Amino acid sequence: MSPPSLSTRDIHVLEKIKDPESDPSRGVSIDAGLPSDPNITDRSLYLQISQLEREIVFSMQSLEMQMTGMRPNSCNDPVNEYKECVQRLDNLIEQHPNYASARNNRAQALRRLYGDSMLLASTHPLPQALIKNPAEDERKSVAEIVLSDLDHSIALLTPPPKASLSPQTAKTLSMAHTQRAAIYHMTSKMFVSGTLSVKGTRRESAWSKLEFEEAASRDFAMGGRYGNDIAKGLAVSTNPTAKLCGQIVREAMKKEYGPGYVN
Repeated sequence: MSPPSLSTRDIHVLEKIKDPESDPSRGVSIDAGLPSDPNITDRSLYLQISQLEREIVFSMQSLEMQMTGMRPNSCNDPVNEYKECVQRLDNLIEQHPNYASARNNRAQALRRLYGDSMLLASTHPLPQALIKNPAEDERKSVAEIVLSDLDHSIALLTPPPKASLSPQTAKTLSMAHTQRAAIYHMTSKMFVSGTLSVKGTRRESAWSKLEFEEAASRDFAMGGRYGNDIAKGLAVSTNPTAKLCGQIVREAMKKEYGPGYVN
């Protein structure tokens, strides 16, 4: 028996289930000739800023390698070392507030310090968090910075419809969506009534567990659209509606093509 043949429409329907945000008419166009950052078009200035950022990122990477034993340990307190890197990113962002990549990296550094459960109170600290039991005000303040940084990065870099992106812009945009998705996803997994503790000025302060799940799936899908295949795959597993639709479609296709059908 020959394998089943799917029409273009069938493929688009299946793609919609795999990626809830998918739209065949909205592909991402990459243009290597565009400025690396759409908000810093002066090439010499961009090179200067990005070099400062790379030095900070290298410091964090070196610190991680020391903590895992891949390099000789030269730091006495990894938390303070990480905080110094965050302070350097603070200074860079203060001087160049529209440089989205620095905001994305500051969010990543703070996630390493405080973990992805930073939107929740009274939770067990995550193993990857360097600061296990931060004060409540400190945790909420950091969560505000992280979410604001990711929001700003996404707003600064999201292109108009049908506009092209540079490879670096697409990478940073993908990372910002994926990082925000990771926080939302962890919040939904650990969500228990009364544990959500976010500043009231944030939209997330009124969200339910389901809303965090849906937001995580949307951000994973956007991260995938801008180039992160892992994020695209996670968009399916974290979307309750997509999972339900996927089960329905799989059952329908098994009935249509026989029990030997494999999705």
